[in-house]
Amino acid sequence: MTSEAGAQLDTPFEGLLATPPSRLPYQHNVLLRSYILERPEGNIIIYNSPGVNEAADSIRMLGAPARLLLNHSHEAMYGRPSLDVPVWIHRRDHSEDAASLDPAGVFDRREMIGDDLEMIPTPGHTAGTASYLWDNGTHRFLFTGDFIWIEDGEWKAVVLDAGLRSDYLDSLALVRGLDFDVLVPWGTTEGSPPCAQVAGPAEMHERIDAIIDRVKAGGSR
Repeated sequence: MTSEAGAQLDTPFEGLLATPPSRLPYQHNVLLRSYILERPEGNIIIYNSPGVNEAADSIRMLGAPARLLLNHSHEAMYGRPSLDVPVWIHRRDHSEDAASLDPAGVFDRREMIGDDLEMIPTPGHTAGTASYLWDNGTHRFLFTGDFIWIEDGEWKAVVLDAGLRSDYLDSLALVRGLDFDVLVPWGTTEGSPPCAQVAGPAEMHERIDAIIDRVKAGGSR
């Protein structure tokens, strides 16, 4: 990565680049980021946010991205980025709003992109919310978008539709069984680190179990 690109893209972990943060319009203490995964098979962007346009030149300098993967349809509120990149989203979130991004592809089950990146449906926040598990050889990153985010250092859910509560619990149980050591949400509250590295399965299970207990009890987070 050149120094010019480094002026616009942070590197929270080797091979994982973050765009400049943007404030969530309706919750100004929440900062959103998109992430660029540096991969020999082609770089991939995860999450749509204003930061993609802000860092567009820096992203291009790294090589044309192969895909932009959305976590859920709410990311469409920022419009299609200026980059020439195919957008992918889960079929159940291919709504009228998401259609404005002109998705090049949809998926509806767990699928691999190469041998290092897995697309995993995790419905609950929306019907088509999807998470992404990336193994770059050093870390196993789980990108959860708004399905699991970080509020003041604590992992939280965002239950918007009571009719999806059962799906949310099923997805949390699925994620609890995954092997990952870095959680990378779409948004975190200001002052929280953008990513959360976990010491091991015990810590990860404890944090997700706490979310499960709150969601089972009827909480929205």
